[in-house]
Amino acid sequence: MNIMNNGSTGSFTEKELMNDLLASEKQVISAYSTGITESSCQNLRNTLMDNYKNVQDIQYKVFDAMKQKGWYQTKDAPTEDVNQAKSSANQMANELR
Repeated sequence: MNIMNNGSTGSFTEKELMNDLLASEKQVISAYSTGITESSCQNLRNTLMDNYKNVQDIQYKVFDAMKQKGWYQTKDAPTEDVNQAKSSANQMANELR
């Protein structure tokens, strides 16, 4: 695909294409997750988990590129909220043991 100097390809801007790619990667991750949780064949699960990891890596690269360009805004969570979430997750994990 040829990206013009103004960052557009045909009628889509680079930002729009990246946004679409990010949404697509999220859908693929969701599909792999479903496949992993519903598969009873260990070989298939292993293959799906390998692919899942690869797609997660791609998704993060797209996300990071968008963030670097200012196209995906994020906010840092307050430290107190992060610590509370960690504590809750640890508590749930301990209860399941």
